[in-house]
Amino acid sequence: MDKALEKARTLVEALPWLRAFAGKTLVIKYGGHAMTDEACKASFAQDVVLLQHVGIRPVVVHGGGPQIDSALERMGIKSTFVQGLRVTDEPTMGVVEMVLAGQVNGEVVTSVTNAGGRAVGLSGRDATCILGRKIEPREGEPDIGRVGEVVRVDPRIIRTLLDDGFLPIIAPVAVDAAGKALNINADTVAGRVAGALGAEKLVLLTDIAGILDREKKLINELSERDAERAIEDGTVTGGMIPKVRSCLDALAQGVGSVHVIDGRVPHALLLEIFTDRGVGTVIRRQGV
Repeated sequence: MDKALEKARTLVEALPWLRAFAGKTLVIKYGGHAMTDEACKASFAQDVVLLQHVGIRPVVVHGGGPQIDSALERMGIKSTFVQGLRVTDEPTMGVVEMVLAGQVNGEVVTSVTNAGGRAVGLSGRDATCILGRKIEPREGEPDIGRVGEVVRVDPRIIRTLLDDGFLPIIAPVAVDAAGKALNINADTVAGRVAGALGAEKLVLLTDIAGILDREKKLINELSERDAERAIEDGTVTGGMIPKVRSCLDALAQGVGSVHVIDGRVPHALLLEIFTDRGVGTVIRRQGV
């Protein structure tokens, strides 16, 4: 009976959030440990399918860095990074697109489908939904190849899939004006997709608890200005800087809130959305 009552309390706690988010779009960046650990993969698939079944409109943008590393190693292509960005020459770009838009995208679609969802895989090539441009080197900097930035997200094909009851799974491969593929950071793509869709929330799954303070303790909530200050004063460093910048970019485009959560926690997505405390850091748009 105690276990049954605990389940009932959990459902009651979730009820206000179920009401608030019914019919709303939620963009999730899926990456890190959550993509490589079998238990976490199953947990994530169950979470997004549950969201779909309770009337929320989830969209998933996935990464795939470890899978790209493995494929390049098997092919004898050395991985080189400049300021955290993978140097992507033409041979490397071919492998990146094959892994992200082929292997990884297909695996995520299969995982969500096996959990009971109606998933469809996309990349930026599909209906040119993600148009990008190559990042040109500044004076004195090396050329990092086919690494790009987002110029525009055309959300029509994504909205069509959502309206028809499908769950879009998006690989972060864009195309430039000439139709050539570009490798773009998945956090950046997720933020721009969320903005283009007018999403209620953007959730980034990471391999840490969330945004941490200088004592490495979790910060539960930040304003936009607080997040900017955390970058300026060095509280946010390294690989968290582009994540937080993509959060701020999404908020500037009208996304209501952005959540940075620990993808290693089972059902972290549901815990963040449907409980009062959540399990990560939330950054809210000013005035929301």
